[in-house]
Amino acid sequence: MNKKSYDLVVVGGGSGGIAAALSAARSGLQVLLVEKGPILGGTSTMAGVCVWEPSVGGTGIPFDLYRRLKQIPDAVGIYTRGRHFSLENPNYWPHNPERVGFPGGESIIDTNRVYADSLRRHFPGGGFADEEFKREYWHGVVFEPDAFAKIAMDMLSETGCCDVLLNTTFIEAESGNGKVHSVRLSNGLVIKAPFWVDASGEGVLCCACGAESLIGFDSRSRFNEPSAPEHADEHAVNGATLIFRVTPTNTSDDNPPKPLPPPPCWWSEYYPPVVSTQFPNGDLQINMLPTMAGAEAAETDRPAAYRECERRVRAQWAFLQYWWPEFRRFRFVKAFPMLGVRETRRIVCEYMLNEHDAASGLSRQHHPDIIGITDHPFDTHGRHRRNHGELSEPYGIPYRSLVVKGFKNLLVTSRCAGFSSIAASSCRLSRTMMELGQAAGTVAGIAKDMDIPLSDVPVEKLRDALRTQQVQLGWPMPEELKQYLDKENE
Repeated sequence: MNKKSYDLVVVGGGSGGIAAALSAARSGLQVLLVEKGPILGGTSTMAGVCVWEPSVGGTGIPFDLYRRLKQIPDAVGIYTRGRHFSLENPNYWPHNPERVGFPGGESIIDTNRVYADSLRRHFPGGGFADEEFKREYWHGVVFEPDAFAKIAMDMLSETGCCDVLLNTTFIEAESGNGKVHSVRLSNGLVIKAPFWVDASGEGVLCCACGAESLIGFDSRSRFNEPSAPEHADEHAVNGATLIFRVTPTNTSDDNPPKPLPPPPCWWSEYYPPVVSTQFPNGDLQINMLPTMAGAEAAETDRPAAYRECERRVRAQWAFLQYWWPEFRRFRFVKAFPMLGVRETRRIVCEYMLNEHDAASGLSRQHHPDIIGITDHPFDTHGRHRRNHGELSEPYGIPYRSLVVKGFKNLLVTSRCAGFSSIAASSCRLSRTMMELGQAAGTVAGIAKDMDIPLSDVPVEKLRDALRTQQVQLGWPMPEELKQYLDKENE
């Protein structure tokens, strides 16, 4: 059996894994990135979640990726808020489509906007943002998944320090005394390394090494969160979505067949609303909210869950075409090959980010080790949906929320990181995961230089290193960082 050693091994090639591998390789570490899929990107590419919603904190590696994508025609664009059902009838629900002109929310390409316009979400004072504020500040990024995967691979290759294994799964790990020692992969390789990052969506490496994990709603007493239920509920998991893509045509089907009633196994008795996001080439990405309840997706064999979601996607598309004539000018292209899962297990880390952190914001947090910031609100989908309104300011994510409890050389940089269920619903977005990954890769470089465990790296040394990489760690944004973002076309 072949054996090989690296400085850092990253398991999972999604947003957090790409950033961890890239930042570590840029510091000169010999890195191995292991991805079970055929391309890099995880849910961003395979599940079609190729939209970066408005949020502070996307100034490091996400901006690097964006600038490279801009060099490819129609590969990336900035979107702005279009039509929304709440503007026409706040009591709207899709089972009565005659009431409104659009079946959910719309995001459209805005060529007058730049990347910096996508870096703000929070609403002063909190609560529910008004329409004027949303149209001024709520802009995001949409990109072509295949272009993203290629650019990510190119950037990793250009470091000269990163090997990437695609179509390769993690099998088992050897660990002990608070350290991961080696892993065995599906290709037969046994890999050794002093530092490890679990960037998988399921926390597979952490769990294989015996780390504690949580799933579903946490009880109120677990983190003393006022919005948590009295009792834990492992079945209360954020909804899953199968995203599909449609393309404009030169013809219109004016007599589409009347759709069947919603499938009886739907998460609700009605068809859900959709978010329709325009690609730069005019195609639409359509995101049902959601396609399947989180517990149903978690408890169903993944291939079977996908088949059922594909059936629901087709039913939803027929529903849209029947009631909204504008969709008759589009042709169904595909459902993306992977289900977009918003929540699985969460790994217990040295610090568990929670509702208090998000509610306090940077002005009242006292963590010395903040390595990333975000301002996305609490956001759940499905039967357990909770709408808290917008945050009043950004909040920070401590480095300790990446350090797996009981381990000296293992970090986690995916939606499985050290978050409570409530906090995870806020900070699970792709650019935030990249912030975690960039911090993890950076800290591995420092740990190697200092010959110390990951858990012992001086936090101010880490924060200084992140600042030199144009990572935003506070609010408002420093003037020099604004000037750096102005160079998006260089």
